[in-house]
Amino acid sequence: MTAPAEPPPEQTPGVPGEQSPTRPVPPASGSGVPDVPIASARGRWILLTTVLGSSMALLDSTVVNVALPQIGRDLGADLAVLQWTVNAYLLTLAGLILVGGALGDRFGRRRIFVLGVIWFAAGSLLCGIAPNEGVLIAARALQGIGGALLTPGSLALIQGSIRSDDRARAIGLWSGLGGVGAAVGPFLGGWLVDGPGWRWVFLLNVPVAALCVPVALRHVPESRDPQAHGRFDVAGAVIGAASLGLLTYALIEARNGTAQAVATAVGGLLLGALFVWVERRRQYPMVPPSIFASRQFTAVNLVTLCVYAAFGGFFFLVVLQLQVVVGYSALASGAALLPTTALMLLLSARAGALGERIGPRIPLTVGPLLCAGGMLLMLRVGPGASYGADVLPALVVMGMGMVTLVAPLTATVLASVDPGRAGLASGINNAAARAAGLLAVAALPLLAGMGPDSYLSAPAFDAAFGRAMLWCAGILVVGSVLAWATVRKPAPASCHPLCRTCCGVTSPPLEPPRTAGR
Repeated sequence: MTAPAEPPPEQTPGVPGEQSPTRPVPPASGSGVPDVPIASARGRWILLTTVLGSSMALLDSTVVNVALPQIGRDLGADLAVLQWTVNAYLLTLAGLILVGGALGDRFGRRRIFVLGVIWFAAGSLLCGIAPNEGVLIAARALQGIGGALLTPGSLALIQGSIRSDDRARAIGLWSGLGGVGAAVGPFLGGWLVDGPGWRWVFLLNVPVAALCVPVALRHVPESRDPQAHGRFDVAGAVIGAASLGLLTYALIEARNGTAQAVATAVGGLLLGALFVWVERRRQYPMVPPSIFASRQFTAVNLVTLCVYAAFGGFFFLVVLQLQVVVGYSALASGAALLPTTALMLLLSARAGALGERIGPRIPLTVGPLLCAGGMLLMLRVGPGASYGADVLPALVVMGMGMVTLVAPLTATVLASVDPGRAGLASGINNAAARAAGLLAVAALPLLAGMGPDSYLSAPAFDAAFGRAMLWCAGILVVGSVLAWATVRKPAPASCHPLCRTCCGVTSPPLEPPRTAGR
């Protein structure tokens, strides 16, 4: 089902379209190209809007994990409910994030961004008042839809509003402020869980949205891509999300050994094959198969799958380990994770510059190995573990590995395709990372032998956590070998990431489309 083609609307002030490499870029004077200085009052309002909106989704990826043990105890839920609390959000976000970006380009980035913020806040409100696990999981899925609408629009609003000379500075400020928020997130989440309760982890998004929406409507100019065709691959998005959903359900339920889990897995695989078939035959596919003609792009996405599957599993389980086994409070467990995010905030730009000088092959090979070493060091974290001697060294090694690989990974994704497809390539890579985390959260407890109530028993969870860390380390080693065997130095004309500060732990940074004036 696709929307009928319409003539592109007249471009309003502040509207860059993604330019074809062969299409001349119009001059700024009188052309409708955005010209809002970042130092102006309106420029600061635009920056505030994008930071507030993106922070809602960025914080959600880290804060919710801190609240999982308390959610489980309060609702009397088993481990499967905790898995779905994470995965319901990831499922709709990963399945629809590419569609969200396309909707913004066609119907207005501010309009879709504001809709996403409102939708996300409504889902958050439902999470905060959820009377039972079923409502909580459904509300998390709604949150993911909102995230898919607002996440691609955040940087696109900067691209579509700030004048070209100030854009790099604006994106640097956006990523730096977002990184500070990401670093504070687990600490804030832990304080809320230990204080007013886990529901406030979600309810906090409501006042943030109440501030963000009127500021966006008053101060942010509307922007579109005048070349957007208005045809959306809804069928591809639905089939892809359904395939991931069935596979996730099968992996979570597989511990019960039922025929239903087997049938669901088969259905998920068949839908996955159907997704590939549909994308190969649609005129405007969500994931154009032609983009995988680049061997480098295909290779780096395989590395992404390995790396972010391990990250997704690790960050899901490590907070449970710290609270259930070591005995930390929610606040202490959230604060314990600060070194990893702080290292990424402080050193990612330098790691990206180093990757540009020496090429991505070494960073993408060494980075996963460092992360694997950090996960092996987590085997020392058990009952009575010392933070300084046991937890901190593991997280520092893990953080250095993430610093080493994340920025070069994004640069390699962008360098492996034509500049005009950089936004699409980044979106596919971001969705692949989220899908990998989704499947890892579903599969890792099964592979580690975790029972439905294992998170309520410190000895049982500790033993299973050790097995899970071995699985994560092994997946990272596979990613390292893939990188060494397949990744090569980008061409000198490659385009480099606009976002140089990478603080997300569940996915690589999402790049906006390359626009006029760059």
